[in-house]
Amino acid sequence: MYCPKCGTENPDDAQSCSTCGALLPPSPPKAAEPIIPKTSGLAIAALVLGLLSFLLGILTGIPAIILGIIALAKIEKSGGRITGKGFAIAGIVVPVFSFALLMMAILLPALFRVRQTAFRMTCGTNLSGIGKAMLIYANDYDDELPRAGGGDTVWGGPVAWDAVDRFSAYGLTGDGTGGRGTVSSSLYLLVKYVELTPKSFVCKGDAGTDEFKLVDYPNRATTCEELIDAWDFGGQPGDPATTHCSYAYHHPYSQYSLTTSSEPGMAVAADRNPWIESPAAEAKTFRGSEADGGPFTPDMPPYNGTQEQARYGNANAHQEDGQNVLFLDSHVNFEKRSYCGVEDDNIYTYVISGSQVGSPIGEGPVVFNSVPGCRKDSFLVHDAEASGAPSRR
Repeated sequence: MYCPKCGTENPDDAQSCSTCGALLPPSPPKAAEPIIPKTSGLAIAALVLGLLSFLLGILTGIPAIILGIIALAKIEKSGGRITGKGFAIAGIVVPVFSFALLMMAILLPALFRVRQTAFRMTCGTNLSGIGKAMLIYANDYDDELPRAGGGDTVWGGPVAWDAVDRFSAYGLTGDGTGGRGTVSSSLYLLVKYVELTPKSFVCKGDAGTDEFKLVDYPNRATTCEELIDAWDFGGQPGDPATTHCSYAYHHPYSQYSLTTSSEPGMAVAADRNPWIESPAAEAKTFRGSEADGGPFTPDMPPYNGTQEQARYGNANAHQEDGQNVLFLDSHVNFEKRSYCGVEDDNIYTYVISGSQVGSPIGEGPVVFNSVPGCRKDSFLVHDAEASGAPSRR
């Protein structure tokens, strides 16, 4: 320290001059040494382990979270000497995110199956209600099940669903003969005369199908003010009746239409026929190649097909797991194979006319043309979405 009075150099910490004894001015403060912060190694390790948790799960995820928490605590206490807070937070958050993704991957399939099971149960309840309504209808109509039109009406369409009377609806002649009817219009008789709700004809697993409501048809005829005034589940370009009815029905326009005195094991109704197009899917190729998912082959002697080939013949509404089937004795069962009729008859195919029994395979349907081949041939069909469109062969 330089003495301003005598000029003597004194030590920097001296308070008075060693020569003249004069008081020395205070020493200027030393500049503080800069603090160079260091990135926390624990935080970096937490981040690395967190990223690895996407591959290794809890093996690295839990250590990442622990290291991240420790790193955050040390960073807070360091007074700025340690950085890496972002790395530590990421090391905690990333494993949590990866755990969430893992849980979703595990739970979503299970939730999907629960959802599909609920759809299946609701669908079975629908068919059970339809079966009870059919018995009520048959009791009033000489034991015959619903059949729209007259005695010689053929399967065709579409039906003039908002017509003023049945003659105009089905195109009948003055004496009640001729005309064309549809599968859906036959089932609609249960709405018209037994007051079953249109909601009962919709399976939630059948994509593209929803409840028939008159309010969705503002341009309908003025005479069609209530559901009992209609003759079918609606029907117009872009929204045909088939979009409001999920079920196939035993062919009503043939010499082998069902009555209550038919074989109790005959299938009456079920989920849509997979060999006929629907709002949810195109018709399957009945004699398809392996690339198509076929060919359909029963997994029973003497055919001995694979499970996949047998499932290929199931309805689409329940992911080919099977189909809900209403039998003539009024019981409903979820059948895992389509050959569940009398003597293993396939409910979605027909046999050649003259056969005495059905067949686990049979022939693929052609819309408006195919008919059951015998009394024991369950043949469940629905109307094609496009007018007159055949199934794929």
